[in-house]
Amino acid sequence: MRTRIGQTIQVYAKEHQSLYWFTIVLFTMGIIFGAVIVNSLPLSQREDLFGFLQFFFSSLGEKGIPEPSSHFQQSFGHYAKTVGIMWVLGLSIIGLPMILLLLFLKGVVVGFTVGFLVTQLQWKGVTFAMMGVLPQNLLVVPALIIVGVSGISFSLRLIKTRLLSKRDVILPHFVGYSVLVISMLAVLTIAALFESFVSPKLMQMVLNR
Repeated sequence: MRTRIGQTIQVYAKEHQSLYWFTIVLFTMGIIFGAVIVNSLPLSQREDLFGFLQFFFSSLGEKGIPEPSSHFQQSFGHYAKTVGIMWVLGLSIIGLPMILLLLFLKGVVVGFTVGFLVTQLQWKGVTFAMMGVLPQNLLVVPALIIVGVSGISFSLRLIKTRLLSKRDVILPHFVGYSVLVISMLAVLTIAALFESFVSPKLMQMVLNR
């Protein structure tokens, strides 16, 4: 059973290798763009953001995140909404560029967050990024890329069957696509739990040193 699942994953990865490389490059471009935006912000906006960051850190150092269960609900809701939107976009032919845009914007957010922390706090910012941003994104980013690639793949299959009149049974691919999205949502649930209950503790350890 495990061998069969492993073979299926290998075949799937090989078939979609070019799509994975393309989305990874797109996401990396988003990170670079987000980091560049930090340096292009006016001084007043950077000061406002830094003031909010200091307030957040002072509150976190004293009290931690209030009601982490509420934070988990918000975080999970955001991930579920993002995955749901990407799943719906994958079901339509015109949704393909929107999936690429969402992945690019996610890269921009990550690049901006890390870039701002490092720019304002130097090495301490690197530590905060390692503790508060990196851990959950080690799960979030691959999960979103997998959902994005599967959505793009399904959308391309729709183009072949609907516009190019190529015969293909679409239902098995739809089921596989939906199961993969649900699996990635489970991964994102773990990421939301980590983000809500573990990352704040790690950041508190850095603040209280």
